[in-house]
Amino acid sequence: MVELGRISRSGFYRFDEGAKPDRDMDLRDAIQRIALEWPSYGRPRITAELRRRGWTVNAKRVHRLLREDNLLCVRKRKFVVTTDSNHGRKVYPNLARDMVLTGMDQLWRADITYIRLREEFVFLAVILDAFSRRVIGWALDRNMEDGLTLTALRMALSRRSIQPGLVHHSDRGSQYASNDYTDLLKANQIDISMSRKGNPWDNAACESFMKTLKYEEVLRNEYRDLAEARASIREFLEKVYNQKRLHSALGYLPPVEFEAQLAAQNMEAAARQLAL
Repeated sequence: MVELGRISRSGFYRFDEGAKPDRDMDLRDAIQRIALEWPSYGRPRITAELRRRGWTVNAKRVHRLLREDNLLCVRKRKFVVTTDSNHGRKVYPNLARDMVLTGMDQLWRADITYIRLREEFVFLAVILDAFSRRVIGWALDRNMEDGLTLTALRMALSRRSIQPGLVHHSDRGSQYASNDYTDLLKANQIDISMSRKGNPWDNAACESFMKTLKYEEVLRNEYRDLAEARASIREFLEKVYNQKRLHSALGYLPPVEFEAQLAAQNMEAAARQLAL
């Protein structure tokens, strides 16, 4: 009804011919549209998104309207670990925990998770740039064999410019410790880092991304088959997460926009240096 009538949900429920007009009606409408588009957004991200859309609004006002309209985030579920570290392959020390990042392509983080379809489970491997939170490589398939992680790594290598000192961090899973995987890293002069045994928090940033993927994409869909899952997850990773989703750690910017701003700042700094 509200779609056909082109009115907001809040306007429908608050309609009363004898009542005074709600001065927050347009803002409520904007908030509800964001909440429907991003069910896991809380007050800080909704406030930031409103400001990006031209609203001048403070967080307290947004919180009040969220509370009044019962706009709650998606309830979170427990995360399932898919790491198999019981193997005889070489493992590497954790180099990432002591790093202080100042730009992109200094640290890549890799991880694997499972995704449930109607009649089977499939597995997703991803690689993130730790500084910009951008997904730079991913692969989805029916098994967790070495080819899954290699496909994600090759995508990341094809998209980024590798500089000396780049560190690749993962858990101690057999896929990341395989000769093919570590040889490809070494061939590109990438240092290898792995989490400490029994310490999942060493790769917490990547696991946090996996939770976001589950809450904002996977749990909102019921994929019929691998092809449908791959198409939908590609849309989320490439078009939504990288280009639209706001990240508090990035000053409430999407990763692509954050990287573009950083690149522009670096160019300006280089130009000033040349002018001296």
